[in-house]
Amino acid sequence: MTSRRSQRGIVAIIVVLALFSVTAIAGLALASSHFVSNKSRLQNVLDAAALSSAKVLDQTGNVTTATSAANATLAINAAAFPELAAGMGGVSVAVQFSNTLAPFTPGSTPGRYVRIRATNFTTDAGLLRVASLPEVQLRASAVAGPSPAIGTACNVAPMLVCGNPTAGAVNYGYPPGSVQVLKIGSGTNSPIGPGNFMLARLGGSGGSVVRENLAGGYQNCATAGTTVETQTGNVVGPVAQGLNTRFGDYGAGLGIADYPPDVVTRQPTPALTYTDDTNTIRQGSTVVTQASQINFNHATYASQVAASNYNYSPAPGGSGAFARREFAVPIANCTGANNGNSTLPLLGFACFFILQPVQQSGQNSFVYGEALQSCAAGGRPGPAPTAAPGPHIIQLYRDAGSPDS
Repeated sequence: MTSRRSQRGIVAIIVVLALFSVTAIAGLALASSHFVSNKSRLQNVLDAAALSSAKVLDQTGNVTTATSAANATLAINAAAFPELAAGMGGVSVAVQFSNTLAPFTPGSTPGRYVRIRATNFTTDAGLLRVASLPEVQLRASAVAGPSPAIGTACNVAPMLVCGNPTAGAVNYGYPPGSVQVLKIGSGTNSPIGPGNFMLARLGGSGGSVVRENLAGGYQNCATAGTTVETQTGNVVGPVAQGLNTRFGDYGAGLGIADYPPDVVTRQPTPALTYTDDTNTIRQGSTVVTQASQINFNHATYASQVAASNYNYSPAPGGSGAFARREFAVPIANCTGANNGNSTLPLLGFACFFILQPVQQSGQNSFVYGEALQSCAAGGRPGPAPTAAPGPHIIQLYRDAGSPDS
């Protein structure tokens, strides 16, 4: 017959085993929640760093500057979580750049997409120490870069350019690298390019609205497939005053704090001119149709930005801002447009680089632009973004080579 003492010993063993099991189960539940929380925090920190780095890369084309932006954002955001900040000391972080997204090929140039991977982040296992699991390692990955061309664009400039709606037209008739006059004076006899050049009525009418919008004050959005109104009047003064803030030239109450100059404000020398009777753009005696024909174009600008060869140092140390000379403009089907106010179908958007400040002369204020393949703009890609040229946003992508993004 089993003694009472033996029975008590068996019960004690059972109780110990039960307590161990309960502790392990509780530890597993708490640790799982803890792991998920830290994994989410780590992913959020990497997402923010990838977006910051991709934005700087898009603005500067400089992978060294973009890497610094990634590391700075990592440090700032990790500091908000004590355990994350403490664990980051042993984390291995790799910042990589690729010209293509799928496949992501580290080191391919020029870099357009950024990938940040973090490995060996250790997190405390809490109650699971009783099961000899004092810590667990986590990892995460984030990829960011430019989106396809967007159908809804914000911060657009109110240059309403008439485009070619024919299917297959390259950038609505404005192939990247071509030089265009984006606005012609009211006395011009005939238009150049695929159609007339006028102003869009965005956020109101009148010279003051045009001035603010062309300086960069329009924050609302427009969507391809809707309509856009034309702005009546020539408003040559407000056009020059608004656009020229991008070159550091201020007047009519516009200030540098609200509308900073571009970091690079150099321009073609001699300046471009337009001849009305022949509809031609010239630099000196050379007839210009392509940006490659002039001695300062977007490629020159981009190389100077990448080399930090600034006219105005960027914030926070200076007053300059990146890509102020690049913007998206609405492209309309101008069939049926007249000299008064018109409502036109909005085909989409195109990107232009302003080559030189606007020179106002009488009723003329010619705006010279180089058509670009793409440019950054506010907005959203929509459910079916296009791959055609146009404005983009910087967005996150899933890392196809890693399940941790």
